[in-house]
Amino acid sequence: MDSAGQDINLNSPNKGLLSDSMTDVPVDTAVAAQTPAVEGLTEAEEEELRAELTKVEEEIVTLRQVLAAKERHCGELRRKLGLSALEGLKQNLSRSWHDVQVSSAYKKTQETLSQAGQKTSAALSTVGSAISRRLGDMRNSATFKSLEDRVGTIKSKVVGGRENGGDSFPSPAGSDDKPLPDHTPF
Repeated sequence: MDSAGQDINLNSPNKGLLSDSMTDVPVDTAVAAQTPAVEGLTEAEEEELRAELTKVEEEIVTLRQVLAAKERHCGELRRKLGLSALEGLKQNLSRSWHDVQVSSAYKKTQETLSQAGQKTSAALSTVGSAISRRLGDMRNSATFKSLEDRVGTIKSKVVGGRENGGDSFPSPAGSDDKPLPDHTPF
């Protein structure tokens, strides 16, 4: 099949085939003459409307033929320039994405999401500060000090027992029996 007879429009119902006389819109005045006239129209008005309808349908057929010829010519030019359908698709997607980005709806959505992100960030920062402050308050409380002292006492007993050779617990730091460094919690 030669390139003049190919349809390059991927959305076309006639993919790959184009005829020189496309007649998708029926122009049948016999069927139109059989339908009853709409009430309120005179015979002259009805005749005038039918003539106009026939004229518009003929124009549609002509326009489709012109469009098909233009699409064939466009395909030939693309082929001569080495442009593929994929390249055209890339250009269309790029142009469409640009159109979306400059649309007012996209800009409004982007603004709204940006504001929501800023508000969420501020809220999380406030919550983090509150938690830090609360943990600091807990660390300075009498209950926490008491718990810290008890853990320290238990730790000194366990570490002290190893240093005196009383218990034979394996050393978490390895084979040498150095005591663990004294880290205060928090």
